[in-house]
Amino acid sequence: MPEPRGPFRQVLGNAGILLGGKALNGALSLGATALAARTLGVEMFGVLILVHAYVQSIGEIAKFQSWQALLQYGTAPFEAGRLGEFQRVLRFSLLLDGLSGIGGVVIALLGVQLIGSSLGWPAAISPEVSTYSLVIVFMVSATPTGALRLLNRFDLLAWQSSIDSWVRVIGAGIAWSLGAGLDVFLAIWFLGQVVAFVFLFAAAHSTLKARGALEGFKLYAKGSLTDGFPGIWSFVWSTNLNSTLALAFTHIGTLMVGALLGARDAALFRVAKQLGDAVAKPAKLIVPALYPELARLAAARDHTMLKYLVRQLALTAGGAASVLLIIAALIREPALRLLVGEEFVAAKDVLLWLLGASVVSLWALPLEPLLMSTGSAGAAFRMRLAVTLAYLPLLYWATIHGGLIGAGVAAVIGAALMLGGQLWLVLRWYRRTELPRGD
Repeated sequence: MPEPRGPFRQVLGNAGILLGGKALNGALSLGATALAARTLGVEMFGVLILVHAYVQSIGEIAKFQSWQALLQYGTAPFEAGRLGEFQRVLRFSLLLDGLSGIGGVVIALLGVQLIGSSLGWPAAISPEVSTYSLVIVFMVSATPTGALRLLNRFDLLAWQSSIDSWVRVIGAGIAWSLGAGLDVFLAIWFLGQVVAFVFLFAAAHSTLKARGALEGFKLYAKGSLTDGFPGIWSFVWSTNLNSTLALAFTHIGTLMVGALLGARDAALFRVAKQLGDAVAKPAKLIVPALYPELARLAAARDHTMLKYLVRQLALTAGGAASVLLIIAALIREPALRLLVGEEFVAAKDVLLWLLGASVVSLWALPLEPLLMSTGSAGAAFRMRLAVTLAYLPLLYWATIHGGLIGAGVAAVIGAALMLGGQLWLVLRWYRRTELPRGD
């Protein structure tokens, strides 16, 4: 059946473009991590990781996934040439980004004062953490990301994805040669985010302008931004809360390990997680390339093609990751020794568990995007909420009783619960679409 291959090839083609940038980005990110770890040592590197994880968590909690709203509600008017309608969605998305950035900084500053001392970093560096929290403003860049995805400019996104890491690895190299301390590395991480933010906005602006999408555009206009877009508020809240819950499996896990076991174990956990994620990273690049295609197919109600894409992508991502897991498991100890030094070889056992969690999550890769694109954002959120409510107590208990290995085992169980829950929702959607014409 040749026809369904078109969108599949389109997704893989765009993912391939992103892969070029992300492969470089992954190598640079690991390089920056290795330089920071070797310069600061395991304890202070753990502090850097905890501070960064804290700020990233607040930024993710505060920001809306407005790029998804831009694709979901802006694709049809853009392709139909309804410029005013598209610009209203764009304006709405920008407004959410602005409010998210400001709100995130306020929450982060309050958090430093109220709970900072319990998160594993020394109280003496609270002023530096407060200053670093300002970077949240530059983390909120969902609208330009969505615009470039909508316009199929994955080449620009590939370039942008490596800018932050270029700044970090060059800065970390200089800091390593000078034997610099924590404050210098925080400044480097801050600068990398700012440069990447500026590039992304400039690229999106110039691309939208070249396509005529900004003709007559004003940041402020009278009237409601959401008229004619039914369900847009519930959609953005669902996607925001969904991405917030996803933090339980990323930065919040690192913060919990730091709070329970200390900065040293947080450093080991983070290095292991970064290497585990590196195995999954190439396959996860399919997701940004997948959303625009799913939005188009869902708008056309082409359920056959949607099912084909989901099946093919799950098999491709999950199968490839399973092979990579075996390879990574065999070389994990020498890889840790080579990349970050002898101090970090102690992460080799938890690394194996985190690799396993990454592979399980890759089998679920296309499930949530499908749910988001077919009007099931609320169901996807409720499923993620249920899994998160089960996972966080499990992570706490397993870390208390099993240390780093316990945290790794909890990650695998959490990933398996998420896969099972999302698969159940997708199969339920499959059954609905196969009913006689209520379609």
